[in-house]
Amino acid sequence: MNSFCSRRHFLKAGSFSLSSLALACLLRENGLLAEPIKPPLGPQKFDLSPKRPPLAPRAKAMISLFMMGGPSQIDLFDPKPAMAKYDGQPFPGDIKYDNAAEASSKVFASPFTFARRGQCGTELSELLPGLAEIVDEITLVRSMKTGVNNHLESLLALNSGTFRGGRPSLGSWLCYALGSETRDLPAYVAMTDPRGLPQFASQHWTSGWLPSIYQGTQVRAKEPRILNLDPADHLLGAAQNRQLEFIQSINREHLAEHPGELDLEARIASYELAARMQVAAKEALDISKESAAVRKLYGIDAEETRDYATRCLIARRLVERGVRFVQVLNVGQSWDHHGGLIKALPNSCRAVDQPSAALVKDLKGLGLLDTTVVHWGGEMGRLPVLQNDTGREKVGRDHNTHGFSMWLAGGGFKRGCAYGETDEWGHQAVKDVVNHYDYHATLLRLFGFDHEKLVYQRNGQELSLTNHQNARVVQDILA
Repeated sequence: MNSFCSRRHFLKAGSFSLSSLALACLLRENGLLAEPIKPPLGPQKFDLSPKRPPLAPRAKAMISLFMMGGPSQIDLFDPKPAMAKYDGQPFPGDIKYDNAAEASSKVFASPFTFARRGQCGTELSELLPGLAEIVDEITLVRSMKTGVNNHLESLLALNSGTFRGGRPSLGSWLCYALGSETRDLPAYVAMTDPRGLPQFASQHWTSGWLPSIYQGTQVRAKEPRILNLDPADHLLGAAQNRQLEFIQSINREHLAEHPGELDLEARIASYELAARMQVAAKEALDISKESAAVRKLYGIDAEETRDYATRCLIARRLVERGVRFVQVLNVGQSWDHHGGLIKALPNSCRAVDQPSAALVKDLKGLGLLDTTVVHWGGEMGRLPVLQNDTGREKVGRDHNTHGFSMWLAGGGFKRGCAYGETDEWGHQAVKDVVNHYDYHATLLRLFGFDHEKLVYQRNGQELSLTNHQNARVVQDILA
């Protein structure tokens, strides 16, 4: 075997070319090559101490009312009256189905009426009387897009920036960027439904490859709201303190021998937080001292709204006490109305509409709305054609991630604003499109960050929420 290797052989074998080498040379000479990522000089320390953002912030906390499954924008937020004359007729265009087996090409005009609401005159469905009362406080985005029709991938896009799993959620990014304003409660809380977890469960509140200290803490809808918070009877008082002190001393000794063990650091911090939470969390999660007027505002004493109202009120109490990010989640993907939409959609709205509106009213009354973002929406919308064509009462709509709606209030968002448009069928976003990464860039700007500069170094890469997707800050929806 000939061991001789000429420059020509080297270039050919290495799949290089003279042009690429010359380009690299020229870029270096002209100072146009990017600076290499500088690795940390020593072990990094991550905690939840409050941090000052580099830009002037408008928001400092966020409550996300996430409707897993995909609320129908055509029936709630995005009126298309011209569809009525095509109702039941073949759709005159291309449709991107997700479930082709139950698909139909028949137009399904909304069976619900719309009217202009508030001083802003935004049109809303009859199914949302609560939202109609606060429509002058919100920005309604009618041109959301993720572009992939599966629930998981679209959830990942809206919650963690891309369609791939394993990445940090939005709440984890905010806690990483800003820390927490409370030492006695989790920085990030996920409140689940009493009937069960949302579809894909912890994907909603995962910290991904960010340090575990930024992961969300699940708070259940029924007691015990936080599992394993209370010690056994024989460990109450001084016995518990001695046990925790002993465990923490072992953990710290191990950490000193293995610096940079982020999961261990997070466990140490969680033990310390859990001890403080035994008092603080119980107080924050206890709504018994709220006034009768507040209970009535949220709908806590009504059977239909009690659960969601309680969680919305707790969300307000948590933000009031310094929690950075709160998710209020539904069971499974209960807004996934492939069938029975005419009955199921009103039921879903009745459960959440009044409490959601009450949350905005309550935050405003307490002077917290200006610095708290409230988000309402799911990971997708629905198609303009009917699905499950087996009778009027059984029809529904398939998934649509190419043009759907959500609303935002407070924290620097414009009041009384309707932004973006879908086509005449409510299928494709066609004007002022807001991709999931544009939404994230806009949120981060309100919290005081440039989305391209808020990064985490991992394996020699600088990773961000918007993930180099050419995101834009949507200035037109900012106050």
